[in-house]
Amino acid sequence: MSTNTYLQTDELYFRLGGEQPLRLFVTRLYQYMAQLPEVKPVRDLHAMPLSEAGERLFNFISGWLGGPKLYHQFYGEPRLRRRHMHIAIGDSERDQWLLCAKKALVDMDWPETESHELMQRLLEMANHLRNQSTLNIGSNSNNENHCNQ
Repeated sequence: MSTNTYLQTDELYFRLGGEQPLRLFVTRLYQYMAQLPEVKPVRDLHAMPLSEAGERLFNFISGWLGGPKLYHQFYGEPRLRRRHMHIAIGDSERDQWLLCAKKALVDMDWPETESHELMQRLLEMANHLRNQSTLNIGSNSNNENHCNQ
């Protein structure tokens, strides 16, 4: 079994309220992606309509967070990194996607502990999907900044 958190499941799905609140979160995430001018570069990387991308994300996070494994039922094994390899994903693309996730999280009425846990897990997943190296000489950026902004 992998030790990477992004592959593990737990009861977070239920602590967040299950299907309806998670669907709302994903809907809000992709609404921000459609609306925010600063995420246009990552929005333009989507080959499918954002509504379809949102449905796939919901199906994935449902099982990933400990709920029904919908993605497996519809599409098979997630293999996220493989499914995203054709897209150049670096820090900028990761950060644009995470911005949408952060804004959607603010819209949710979830306890701080659960919101923080979800953001941490989304950050780990987004970091895993990066396939472009970035050289940040002299940068003090760290992963915690993504959760506290």
